[in-house]
Amino acid sequence: MNITNKYLVEALVFLSYMLFAMAWVGGTASMGQIMHAMNIDSLASASFISGMVTFAKIVGTFGAAFLAVKLGVKYAFFVSSIFIAIGLFTPVSPNYELLLLSRFLMGLGGAFMIVYFNPIVMQFFTVEERPAINGLNAVAFNVGTAIILWFMSDINALTGGWKNSLILFSIMSFVLAAVWLLVKFNTPEQASSSEPQESYSYWQGLKDRFNWVYGLTYAGLLTFYICLFTFYPQAGISQSKWVIGFGIIGTFAGILYSKKFPKRVPIIRWSGVMITLTIVGLSFGTSATIQMISAMLLGFFIFLPVTALVSIPHELPNMNAARITVIFSLFYSISYLFSTVLLWLFGKMVDMNNGDFTPSFILIAVVSSTFFIGSFFLPETAKQQGES
Repeated sequence: MNITNKYLVEALVFLSYMLFAMAWVGGTASMGQIMHAMNIDSLASASFISGMVTFAKIVGTFGAAFLAVKLGVKYAFFVSSIFIAIGLFTPVSPNYELLLLSRFLMGLGGAFMIVYFNPIVMQFFTVEERPAINGLNAVAFNVGTAIILWFMSDINALTGGWKNSLILFSIMSFVLAAVWLLVKFNTPEQASSSEPQESYSYWQGLKDRFNWVYGLTYAGLLTFYICLFTFYPQAGISQSKWVIGFGIIGTFAGILYSKKFPKRVPIIRWSGVMITLTIVGLSFGTSATIQMISAMLLGFFIFLPVTALVSIPHELPNMNAARITVIFSLFYSISYLFSTVLLWLFGKMVDMNNGDFTPSFILIAVVSSTFFIGSFFLPETAKQQGES
């Protein structure tokens, strides 16, 4: 039996990454119980557990294209699914070292998987269909995160506790990985001759100006997004789940917008302005109402342009599976490396200012402007679409 229906393939991709989000955020949400179960009383050790996933994303996104070349996209995606399922060891680890390893491998799987979205979409969907599918894939993580933020306690009540919940997420990932093996992939020789199959190396990617512009445009926004869940609660700002909820609405609005309007840069540019303004409102709002409204608008405008942003490489001239895999590998590794350094600086500035978050919030607002600034250097692909 082979799975050839492109919508079923997309469902497998979406659900696989949604489960990664549930496992990652569910593990973070259960960190207090994990620390208690393993007699960990150091916050530094706990933060290192969470940080292993972020570190894995830097390593994994950079190495994802290499794995795809060696195994092919189908089996590389399978490996990423298995790594995510290894998160099973998070709730049952007998020691701290195995716990760290399980979190690292789970993060590695998520890092690989997000890169493979793009060659999969390229193979199964037409140019006209890709913006909507890219948008759906972009919202998968948000859906998984929203489920955990809003319903984790209910899930725990149904399963009998946080350990059982995390085990269930991993078992479901194993099942999806097994089903994925039934997906039928065309080899490059079988692919349509209209899709060029030239190779595209990491070295070529690193020399390509577009990849640096593309990664750095997203880097500031990613930095804020991770900061939102890492530092904002410590500063007494707890509206993060509203950002997630309205982010889902923003993603679907972005899908509809991108289907109706082919130009990609304008929505990225003006969303960038709104993102920075609402970050200022969330960070420095003088009342809970201002912060709540800012969080809602922020979530909407963070994800409104995502469909346009991830569609740009698909619409560049002479795009092929090898090149798009390297492009997104570098896109995520550049942005995660940037965000890791900036998040360290954010925390360092809080320490240097005796717990005052004000200078760090100014930093994060300034850094978020890379989304707006980068829009002036991104190519507009609408003309190429019209000519193709």
